[in-house]
Amino acid sequence: MQDHLEVCEAAARAGGRVLGEWLGRFAVSNKGPRDLVTEADLASQREIRRIILGAFPEHGFIGEEATDGVAQVVDPNRPESELRWFVDPLDGTTNYVHGFPAYCVSVALARGDEILVAAIHDPVRDECFTARAGGGAALNGRPINTSRTTALIDALVALSFPPHVNLESAAVADFLAVIPHVHSVRRTGSTAINLAYLACGRLDAFWVRSIASWDVAAGLLLVAEAGGAIGPFHGGRPGPVSLERPAFIAACTPELLTGLRKVMPAG
Repeated sequence: MQDHLEVCEAAARAGGRVLGEWLGRFAVSNKGPRDLVTEADLASQREIRRIILGAFPEHGFIGEEATDGVAQVVDPNRPESELRWFVDPLDGTTNYVHGFPAYCVSVALARGDEILVAAIHDPVRDECFTARAGGGAALNGRPINTSRTTALIDALVALSFPPHVNLESAAVADFLAVIPHVHSVRRTGSTAINLAYLACGRLDAFWVRSIASWDVAAGLLLVAEAGGAIGPFHGGRPGPVSLERPAFIAACTPELLTGLRKVMPAG
């Protein structure tokens, strides 16, 4: 049987190549950017799905694009049928439309909430972040680790705002609560890139209260295997995040996770 991580990385890189090919079509088409991005998204997911299910036809497949939906499990009595791939073929869609170089492909394999392998590929920088449960995390094959920042005042943190955010949004309340206590805040527009950058030490923390599983599955394993700490906003110990309704704070160290939890609103 093929190695799960090798297939995961190959699929993520293939999706990135497809996105690069579609970029060249924007200037020569009569279609609007939104239509083109939808087609690029779908083309990337089709190629990723072809590679993954070509190697593991018995696995489940959960992609962002509803037209592909969820792959049928061949035999629900087989242990492999519990394995599901979580795929975001284009994370950072708005960035992609505008030519802003912060978008990627995210692929992960999980059994329940246990994420087994992961790959996040940034085709602009040709960076592929990979991780295997219990095997550490890497960037283009070289081991990576989170930073060792412990104090909020020294931390560079990232956040996400939901679409059509308003002043009453919990994301805005989080931002206002955290910004006086940290060194600085960034918003890349790509959740997967935020988590990949946290894993390799470029960022120190990231949080989100509501997000799709395919946006975070790969990044959660990267952060955990790079030595980071992940936990709920309030109460409970650091540990696995539910892929059904992901909500979490991810930080480079347990101390920073604790500090962020102390300043976050209770909502």
